Amino acid sequence: MITAINTELLKIRTSRLALGLLAGAAAWTAMVATIESSRSGPGGIVPSLATEAGLRAVLASTGFAAILAAVFGVTVSSGEFRHRTATDTYLDEPDRRRVLTAKVVTAALTGLLFGLAGTAITTGVGLFFTQARGYTVALSTGTIVRYALGAVIGAGILAAAGAALGSLIRSQLTAIVAVFAWAFGIEQIIGGVSKTIAAYLPFAAAGTMSGGTSKSMPPLPPGLSPLPFGAAAALVVAVTLVLAALAARSSVRRDIS
Repeated sequence: MITAINTELLKIRTSRLALGLLAGAAAWTAMVATIESSRSGPGGIVPSLATEAGLRAVLASTGFAAILAAVFGVTVSSGEFRHRTATDTYLDEPDRRRVLTAKVVTAALTGLLFGLAGTAITTGVGLFFTQARGYTVALSTGTIVRYALGAVIGAGILAAAGAALGSLIRSQLTAIVAVFAWAFGIEQIIGGVSKTIAAYLPFAAAGTMSGGTSKSMPPLPPGLSPLPFGAAAALVVAVTLVLAALAARSSVRRDIS
């Protein structure tokens, strides 16, 4: 298993797509955090940074990095079929479940970097604008650290879920479209219908781990009652395990050519 994981990590290190997605996540997050911070206050995009609500909205705007982490996870597994390297991979390691496990683990480890980049940017930008305007930091250090950990862990788990999804669907384009459609479409629709169900959706649960609210970007459904940190993390892990189990079951029976 260690050899399989090292092989997957080598593939990621030599992939320009992985670096491009990480750079895109950082740029996207920086733009959103800067716009929110510069236009905070009465009549602005978010409440004043002098308030807990305003600062929290900026710090928690790591959702785009988490979504791109999931997209990255999709490319880790579906890329094998897109570039027709799956046959070589399974010849080197005939146990397909072991290959899937290695991909899920390496996607999760790399996904942590997406969350780390996102939270480093939002925290840096948010605190910079807060201090530049002479405000007192409205959130405690412990709360800021908790949001940061939530963003990092959430992105890692979503990347693992993306790897499982990519192995299940195999079509890279279809799987990526599915990620965006679910995150920006289906979850928003369900959240508008039922706030209770919305809390149990994977991207919403991951968003609440990082302190996300209806004011953060991408916004969570207003009025959502967030799950406790541990419960939200367990929910996203459970979704990942279900996707991985379905992918493992289907991959054993399907032709890889």
